[in-house]
Amino acid sequence: MKRSEINAAIRWAIGLLDKNNIKLPRFAYWTMDEWEANRDNIDTIREVMMGWDITDYGSGDFDKIGSVLFTVRNGKLGKPDVGSPYAEKYLLFKDGQRLPIHYHAMKTEDIINRGEGEMAVKFYRSLPDGSVDYESDVEYYSDGILCKAKAGEEVIITRGNSIRLVPYVNHTFGAKAGSGPLIAGEVSKVNDDNTDNYFAEPTARFADIEEDEPILHPLCNEYEKLFPR
Repeated sequence: MKRSEINAAIRWAIGLLDKNNIKLPRFAYWTMDEWEANRDNIDTIREVMMGWDITDYGSGDFDKIGSVLFTVRNGKLGKPDVGSPYAEKYLLFKDGQRLPIHYHAMKTEDIINRGEGEMAVKFYRSLPDGSVDYESDVEYYSDGILCKAKAGEEVIITRGNSIRLVPYVNHTFGAKAGSGPLIAGEVSKVNDDNTDNYFAEPTARFADIEEDEPILHPLCNEYEKLFPR
């Protein structure tokens, strides 16, 4: 992705959140100079990868497979004294945009429709070899209610409602085509994007960036490079 695309996506996300009266933590809006001034105070932010995360997952088509994520709080697997013992995120999608199909081995997460359009979710069980089961029905919980869906069936989650995703259940979700953009929230166990994402589609978790304009706000996987300890 180009840095100009990433900067534009952040501006779009901030505008969408502002429209819905949602504000992010102060560091979401820091300039690069403010990051530099605070570099000695961001060890937790750096280590648990809080902050902006814009990626097309290597798809080359951000408008189809991609997302704008902001990690509000998180912890560190194996380090209970670092950060919080849970994670919270915002995930913002353009109309029709979605995540690639994937599962987690460690993380249980609730995904909530926080605002704007409808959230479209598809579930798939995992076969013993870890591949996707495209045939079997999937049971899941929506706000404590036990539900069932056919493999790959589009489940629609309206504003204020949520679904729970448990380990080894493959899933993809995003903004239902034609319903407009989506603000989704995630509340989960501690999140580690470097070790606990298992994708069924060809992906790269973090985008390669072409630097065609200055950085508006750094991404969570860039702190070590931009502000080394």
